[in-house]
Amino acid sequence: MSGATDHAEVHVVIESPDDSAVDVLQEATGLSKQRIKLAMSQGAVWVTRGRNTRRLRRVKRALSVGDEVHLYYDAGILAEIPPEPALIADVAAYSVWRKPCGLRSQGSKWGDHCTVVRWAERHLRPERPAFTVHRLDRAANGLILVAHSRSIAAILSALFRDRKMEKRYRAVVAGDFSGQPNPVRVELPIGDRESISEISWLQTSDDRSRSLVDVTIETGRKHQIRRHLADLGYPILGDRLYGAGETDGVDLQLTAYLLAFHCPVAGEQVEYRLGENWLPDL
Repeated sequence: MSGATDHAEVHVVIESPDDSAVDVLQEATGLSKQRIKLAMSQGAVWVTRGRNTRRLRRVKRALSVGDEVHLYYDAGILAEIPPEPALIADVAAYSVWRKPCGLRSQGSKWGDHCTVVRWAERHLRPERPAFTVHRLDRAANGLILVAHSRSIAAILSALFRDRKMEKRYRAVVAGDFSGQPNPVRVELPIGDRESISEISWLQTSDDRSRSLVDVTIETGRKHQIRRHLADLGYPILGDRLYGAGETDGVDLQLTAYLLAFHCPVAGEQVEYRLGENWLPDL
């Protein structure tokens, strides 16, 4: 494939009831039908009808005159192979997963095949739809919830928004953190929005070059833990955004290891915790 067709964005209006998405996109881009079908299966094709825009996955889905089909084609993104998450619990209405480093929490217009939500849709039995509840940095790993109805997604998302979800993280940071207050409360705004983290020292390596810390957060701003620790002068190991210098190929040493909340299905408090084998250490 030529470089010119490794990346394409096209928008085509259906002009005949006989038009198919694959045919009109092939004519508009010159891409093979096989590549367009792959893009459809991996969430890079969308259809707009009226005010509603949604992913178009089924090759044989009937389209109407006036529908607009969108293709967001990036060969590099579509070639990515998603790292495999681990199912921690399946409560039918929602599921709990251990997201590995590199797997995304949610997709983009360019595709969603490398997301935990799409993985759940394709691998859970019985099959069911999946909806994003909250996000975890692509570089981080740990527990993440996936809802299987819009109503449950709204309830679980509200628990995060209303600060009724207990979240705990474990991280390995550069430097000796033992001299900090234990715990230290960080209230540094992010993007002019309130951001609160509480960090507790657990252990420091023999050479004093790194420390193990436990983190709870009251808010959930983008990169909050990474930014707060970097601002304190103790960046997380493997942090390519906020760290200091080379990471030597080390993955981000940040793990979301505990979620505790009032379960909308069981009607009682529940707690999900990763085993010690999945936690970072010194």
